[in-house]
Amino acid sequence: MTETLGPRSRKVKILATLGPASSSPEMIRKLMLSGADAFRINMSHGDQASKAALVDAIRGLEDEFKRPTTILFDLQGPKLRVGQFADGAAQLENGATFILDRDPAPGNFKRVQLPHPELFDAITEGARLLVDDGKIRLKVIANERDRLVTEVQVGGRISNNKGVNVPDVLVPIPALTEKDRSDLQFAVSQGADWIALSFVQRPEDVAEARALIGDKAALLAKIEKPAALDQLNEIIALSDAVMVARGDLGVELPPEGVPPMQNRIIATARQFGKPVVVATQMLESMISSPTPTRAEVSDVANAIYDGADAVMLSAESAAGQFPCEAVQMMDRIGTTTERDPIYTARIHFTKTHLEPTTADALAGSARQIASTTSATAMLCYTSSGSTARRIARERPPVPLLAMTASKTIARRLGLLWGVHAVHTRDVSSFEEMVAKSRRMALRHKLAQGGDRLVLMAGVPFGTAGSTNVIHVVRLVGDELSSYKGTDDLAGQ
Repeated sequence: MTETLGPRSRKVKILATLGPASSSPEMIRKLMLSGADAFRINMSHGDQASKAALVDAIRGLEDEFKRPTTILFDLQGPKLRVGQFADGAAQLENGATFILDRDPAPGNFKRVQLPHPELFDAITEGARLLVDDGKIRLKVIANERDRLVTEVQVGGRISNNKGVNVPDVLVPIPALTEKDRSDLQFAVSQGADWIALSFVQRPEDVAEARALIGDKAALLAKIEKPAALDQLNEIIALSDAVMVARGDLGVELPPEGVPPMQNRIIATARQFGKPVVVATQMLESMISSPTPTRAEVSDVANAIYDGADAVMLSAESAAGQFPCEAVQMMDRIGTTTERDPIYTARIHFTKTHLEPTTADALAGSARQIASTTSATAMLCYTSSGSTARRIARERPPVPLLAMTASKTIARRLGLLWGVHAVHTRDVSSFEEMVAKSRRMALRHKLAQGGDRLVLMAGVPFGTAGSTNVIHVVRLVGDELSSYKGTDDLAGQ
């Protein structure tokens, strides 16, 4: 029998995207052993049947390693695109006039269809249109109802169905397309732990998705539109987590504008106590190279220093030539960064303000107690995951073992900083909680004889939001070897 896969040596989580290079059960297993803590399934590519096979492979690892597996389904979102060209493409020259209109006839170097009628009412004179990830830049000089007259500021080759970004306009398009609704329903049917919502511009986008998802999955809002930054607090408040999606964000903002926005999003999510993922081009060169650039290593490290809960691999693990090496590199960067003597000071640079609740007060106190007593680990019982989130928000100096009787909650905690989740049988008394906490700390190699543990729980047990107990215990000898009871792991 394979040994239980215990906690990582780092607290930041690694989210690996699956794709052509990592779709086999064997490769997914290798990615998990390399350090992947959660897996992203991108609904922009492939069909639903192929995604179901990925889910089966990931859940199979859960049975093998006795470790909850975390799956994030990423919805495509609405994509603005130009129409088609008579020759498949056209060359646009700097300073030329180029028209986007409603006419479905094939385009040329003078015009092309923009098959999104709602844009013609929203786009105003002076607005920018960025085509093909910003490679071509157009400025609207006139809106004539059925056509947008633009000046080519940065020309180049434009081809069929290239994407269009409109950074200066709140685009009047819902965040969920018909495809997204179908994919969302499919993701829920597959037991998705997280669902990522693309193209979020306003709080209403999150509320719409939340109404469809209910409590069947946790909701992550991708911040990739500058318009979302105007209502960032409201969006984060309605979400379970957020992602700094630097792909489209980097197209619509000047490149130099992305780092401060990344820092702002991370800090705001930290203050709300919501997990935050940093994504896109983190180790981009490893798509075709076995080693990253030094700048990429610094990029990943800086996200970790800022306190991100997770860092994500996109094409590096989905379509690259070195998917395992990319995960291993990210694992080493995380481990090394967190060993830096200044790391603790850096992640606490962002001040998190405790809410005036018993649970928040205890979470803050537990972090201080763990530091003062030189505890080796913190443990908590949680039925909803809220206790684990509160503790993780405080970025304690030691790992957190979160025990829950809910397999669903155990899986969702896979994106949370410093948390190793365990699906375990529930407890019915304070004494049983203390005894099981001792055993689980030893089983998962978080402590040994003589070490102190800080425990948090709510009494009565099994009641969500009732965290009201902190308890410090010291392990005596090898308690695990003397334990003769039934296995603590649920379902094992």
